[in-house]
Amino acid sequence: MLKQLFTSNARVKLMTLFLINPEKEYFVRELTRMLDEQINSVRRELDNLKNIGLLKTHTKNRKKFYTVNKNFTFYSELRSIIVKSNNSSESLIKNIAKMGSLDFLLISGVFMNKDSQVDLLAVGEVDKEKLKKYLDTLETHRSIRFSTLSTEDFIYRLKCRDKFTLDLIQDPDNLIGVNKLEKHLK
Repeated sequence: MLKQLFTSNARVKLMTLFLINPEKEYFVRELTRMLDEQINSVRRELDNLKNIGLLKTHTKNRKKFYTVNKNFTFYSELRSIIVKSNNSSESLIKNIAKMGSLDFLLISGVFMNKDSQVDLLAVGEVDKEKLKKYLDTLETHRSIRFSTLSTEDFIYRLKCRDKFTLDLIQDPDNLIGVNKLEKHLK
């Protein structure tokens, strides 16, 4: 299956677009314009991704639309790989990790192009003022909502099955950038 996934530049572009924007749907001509690829290569790669199960289709107004299949076996893992390879998420994680001693860092919301209660959850020791100043420098269409928790408080919330915490960590569309607490997440 890995051979089928990463064989062409057009396929990587398509996978990146669909996995970064899992809620959106696209039609072929729109994709060719967005990705600056030939229509035949886009059609071929869409068919390949559909055949392995990563994409699904539906027809609306005589147009065939493609969306990502969130039930695909490796959806969460592929999404995580794609998001991590996207420079903005990678540099965001590195920069925030330098601001203290983090045990867990979750990225959501504005960074993942989705609605969420918070855009960032940092667990461990972190300088909140430094974090706020850094987040204020990022260009986003709205202010960034973040939450910080001590490691003890985070573990306590997990044990109590706190809805806020569980919703964030169980959402496959969120990215976990730092995870030193894996044994507590099971």
